[in-house]
Parts: sequence; structure tokens; C-alpha cells
Amino acid sequence: MLRYVPYLLVLALWVYAFIDCLTTDEEEVRHLPKVVWIIIVLLFGEVLIGPIAWLVAGRHRGPRPAGGATPSQWHRDRRGQFVAPDDNPEFLKSLKEENEKDEALLKDWEADLRRREEELRRRERGGRQGGVADGTDRADGEQG
Repeated sequence: MLRYVPYLLVLALWVYAFIDCLTTDEEEVRHLPKVVWIIIVLLFGEVLIGPIAWLVAGRHRGPRPAGGATPSQWHRDRRGQFVAPDDNPEFLKSLKEENEKDEALLKDWEADLRRREEELRRRERGGRQGGVADGTDRADGEQG
């Protein structure tokens, strides 16, 4: 088991350097274009030249720029800007507008349903009266 540890460390460093190179902003890359650094890390990863070169010379390792380079710093900087949906007046207004639209649509459907039901009732009354008078049942088309 211990004989695999060096290979796993090389693989871990290789993967770390590759992901670090991919996620680094173009402005923080030094000496070569980002695409060239990715190729170097991939091609020379097995012998550790590529990943070590990237970690030593490829990326600017100075203080991070303001604006939240790390997730915790980003959350701290934006803590005052976030408003929960139930406290956001624009969101509440949009909910109210959608609710009003839905209620209007529901009223239209109900009115249409009432109109159709009334029309069916009139047809049934007219069909029964007409079927009795001429001896036919209009509902199923048979003689009565």
C-alpha cells in the first residue's frame, strides 16, 4: 500500500495544479498565456515539472484583489446587499401581480363554464320537449 503513496501524491498535485490553472483569472497568470500553462501542466504533469512550474511561476501569488476572491470574503462583502424574498418589495409586488392575473383568468374560466353549462341545460330541455313531440329521442337518435 505504501508503494502507491508517491504516485497518489503526484496525481493529487497534478490535479490540483490543473484545476488551479483552469480557475485562475487571465489577469493573474504570469509569463505565458493561460492556455499554454494548461498545456504545460497537462504534458509535464507526470514528472511534476508542469505543476511545480505553474505553482512557482505561473500564477501571481500576491494579496487578493478586493471584491471577494475567496467565498467567505465574497459572502462577507455582500451580506448587506442580500434581501430575502419575503422582505423584497419587488418580489412581493410580482407575486401580487401574478395572483391578480391568475384570479382574472380563473374568473374568466368560471364564467365560460357557467355559460357552457347553461347552454347544455337549454339543449337538454329543448331536446326532451322536441323528442316527446315528434316521437324521437334526440339524445341517442332512437325512436321513442
